[in-house]
Amino acid sequence: MSVKSIKGMNDLLPETIHSWQALEAVFRDLFRVYDYREIRTPLVESTALFSRSIGELSDIVSKEMYTFEDRNGESITLRPEGTASVVRAGLQHGLFHNQQRRIWYQGPMFRYERPQKGRFRQFHQVGIEAYGWRGADIEAEAICLSNDLWTRLGIKQPTLELNSLGSAAGRSSYLQALKEFLEPHKEELDKDSQNRLDGNVLRILDSKVAATQDILDSAPSILEFLNEDELTQFEELQNLLKALGIPYTVNERMVRGLDYYNNTVFEWVHSDLGAQSTVCAGGRYDHLSEQLGGKLVPAFGFALGLERLLDIIEATGQSSGSPVPHIYFISEGSAARTQAFVLAGALRNAGHSVQMHCGEGAFKNQIKRADKSGATHAVILGDDELNEGKVTIKLLRDNSRPQHRINMEQLVSSVTQLLD
Repeated sequence: MSVKSIKGMNDLLPETIHSWQALEAVFRDLFRVYDYREIRTPLVESTALFSRSIGELSDIVSKEMYTFEDRNGESITLRPEGTASVVRAGLQHGLFHNQQRRIWYQGPMFRYERPQKGRFRQFHQVGIEAYGWRGADIEAEAICLSNDLWTRLGIKQPTLELNSLGSAAGRSSYLQALKEFLEPHKEELDKDSQNRLDGNVLRILDSKVAATQDILDSAPSILEFLNEDELTQFEELQNLLKALGIPYTVNERMVRGLDYYNNTVFEWVHSDLGAQSTVCAGGRYDHLSEQLGGKLVPAFGFALGLERLLDIIEATGQSSGSPVPHIYFISEGSAARTQAFVLAGALRNAGHSVQMHCGEGAFKNQIKRADKSGATHAVILGDDELNEGKVTIKLLRDNSRPQHRINMEQLVSSVTQLLD
């Protein structure tokens, strides 16, 4: 029986990896200009980290985590998201002590879900985290950063949706009011929503079942339970976004899937993703550090899935093809091959991509391989060239210009000039 990859955990092949690297380069430069610094955390954490932060009743903890015991009997989990690990690292290493931090991360996450377009069991996230700021200004900055990303990638801007979940006290009052509203409609709700009515009632707002959404149309709004300070901050954020020219809508039903959020939450929704339309999402999580044993640390951030974003880029024709070498180096004879290695090294040191022909092959077949490689130029070194101290340069994509010979010592400067 052949061994294959685990369902929902995909290989990133050489033919596609260039698109990933190009996307990552855009992120890195964007985070640099906003002065965010990278952090890298382990793939595996204590299970308690996620159950305490994300919430025992959340779908992620109750249904989707990869959890197992190690050889010491400790329960450990493949990380399902990045924020809890960043907060854990910040507390463990004193990163938040009397400091403000702008941090970013990227890497694979793991959730046991039904694989579908843009959503896999091993998926890749990139995210930013801002620690130590309480106001709407840091929220506007983070959303502005995400907005700049769409511009840099040259894709159609997704739709920005905002909401505020308020404080724990206000949310508790709202949950009671929502439960009282839904109780008379229990039999009309979908099965998952019925189960959540006595547990995580807020998650009912996120139901995708049309009949449940019809009932929710008349439900109380969480915005009615915000106190004056929370309303003021939410309005200030909206005013900043208007000043920045970033359009948005307020979605009173948005709750997000993680229990640690408070006050502002947001999503960028893209029409090209179908039912799973969220491409970027985040919000404020001021009390997450307290849940993990630290002091209160105001925090705001977001994460986005790279697979989903690459789907959008591909759908809009923005994805870049696989890179090709600048030069394909052809040689004939053992002496010429030895010299070819030396010259190829000089070209590489000058920053040029060079593919050496390795293995046996007649000259005609080497030319065919050079053409197939996608290289723009071939450098040819045979016995005749070697005796003259020269190489032949052949243009592979322009038949109007003849091949020509140059001295070996001119190779690097000549190729550099040709490729400029």
